Amino acid sequence: MDKKEWEDKVLREWLKKKPLRRERFETLSGIEIGHLYTEEDLKDLDLKKELGYPGLFPFTRGVYPSMYRGRIWTMRQYSGFADAEATNKRYKYLLEQGQTGLSVAFDLPTQMGYDADNPLVVGEVGKVGVAVNTIEDMDILFRDIPLEKVSTSMTINSTASIILAMYVAIAEQRGIDISLLRGTIQNDILKEYIARGTYIFPPEPSMRLIINTFDFCNKYLPRFNMISISGYHIREAGSTAVQELAFTFANAIEYVRAAVKAGMDVDKFAKRLSFFFASHNNFFEEIAKFRAARRIWAKIMKKYFNSKNPDSQKLRFHCQTAGSTLTAQEPDNNIIRVAYQALSAVLGGAQSIHTNSKDEALSLPTEEAVTIALRTQQILAYEIGVADVVDPLAGSYFIEYLTNEIEKKVFEYLDKIEEMGGALKAVQNKFFQKEIEASAYNYQKNIEKGEITIVGVNKFKRKDSKVNIPILKIDEEAVSKHLKRLEKFKNNRNLSLVNSILEKIKDKAKTDDNLMPIFIEAVKNKVTLGEIISSLKEVWGEYKE
Repeated sequence: MDKKEWEDKVLREWLKKKPLRRERFETLSGIEIGHLYTEEDLKDLDLKKELGYPGLFPFTRGVYPSMYRGRIWTMRQYSGFADAEATNKRYKYLLEQGQTGLSVAFDLPTQMGYDADNPLVVGEVGKVGVAVNTIEDMDILFRDIPLEKVSTSMTINSTASIILAMYVAIAEQRGIDISLLRGTIQNDILKEYIARGTYIFPPEPSMRLIINTFDFCNKYLPRFNMISISGYHIREAGSTAVQELAFTFANAIEYVRAAVKAGMDVDKFAKRLSFFFASHNNFFEEIAKFRAARRIWAKIMKKYFNSKNPDSQKLRFHCQTAGSTLTAQEPDNNIIRVAYQALSAVLGGAQSIHTNSKDEALSLPTEEAVTIALRTQQILAYEIGVADVVDPLAGSYFIEYLTNEIEKKVFEYLDKIEEMGGALKAVQNKFFQKEIEASAYNYQKNIEKGEITIVGVNKFKRKDSKVNIPILKIDEEAVSKHLKRLEKFKNNRNLSLVNSILEKIKDKAKTDDNLMPIFIEAVKNKVTLGEIISSLKEVWGEYKE
């Protein structure tokens, strides 16, 4: 009996007596889910060509031959609040609890290029991350933490080059060989115009800063990822899984083209590109998405850039569970959501993972909540056996079907974006933004109609909906201490030297020179992040949507 015969003779008769619970089943990307998958659904799939083996092109089954059998993924809990001192304490606590990599959350003023004493940012300092305005803040942030031994991820974009300059500068001041520094700087400005909004300058000078950091990292930081090209924020803004990959890869193509145009050898720098994706609620679609992503990127690097180095074709990615799926109602439910989202990231082969805390729909995480989130990863890694075999779901008819469908739909989007002239043009004509808005609207509409179930929100609601869990309150005294430290820092420096360097930055900004060396010189001589950004604004202006 083949599949069609089974459907005609067995399934149809059964459904006459027992109808399905809904007419259509589909993933969150709108890919229709059939009743059953067999080898007939994969008859056009060349298993050797499209799956291959882990560590070999097209890397569908993993970028490394041994995957987690050799080394467990890096566990990074994204952290930052109040001032550098308070955040340093949280980092030490997490490292003591078994976290294996740091991930820095910066406050909104730092992300937007303002010092904490700017009147425009009153009330925002230290609220959604840590305030870092000076090299002194950076030094306190990593006090007693060996930079040459710990991998550090920094989620920063518009001001990424200056934050990286501070990180390099404190390493040099501590006598550390900067070639030993490991980590990732997000540094992905295009997605800010698309989905997040923490841009400062127009796209062209912003792209210049990105390529300046590429060039600097390529020369001096061989173990540091120069960018984390982010689909996470695109997904959090409301995109589908397919759009998340398509728009991220369109941005990635734009960055690689810009670097090649600047004279960089793709097979020298591309191995230091990394990616950042969300892990959302549709368990199987997310696993298939991660597997498809590796195959798509490997093909892009060959097709678009004629890459010869296998390391340039490997998609290495960090994954974070989906913050947009967390609910303020019944926050304990979030622990379960996060566990399954993290499991899909593991089964999909992520290189590092952040698990959200149960209270993040209400506040920044408490110590207890972040510990549960970290323990979730540790239980996945060490207790339930999912890290013991490479790509365990390979060969599943459904997973392979979904992987193929996602790949096909992503390339359809990429072809459309190429016809527009690439990601920069698509940003400028609002293509990405409109697509995401439509998807977000459709998703919310389906929740409100009850077609998508959110347990405890639109179904299975408790009569007593009162939330009674501890909430983290930002220590206003820590913020005050930061402001006093900043005032003292500014008063205790050579102001004429500061002004001279700021003039030099403006002059350099008018040339094609790499700005990283002058940024490092500036922060070492006590120029603040806000002062550097203000100088660049005088030359480049600000972007207004």
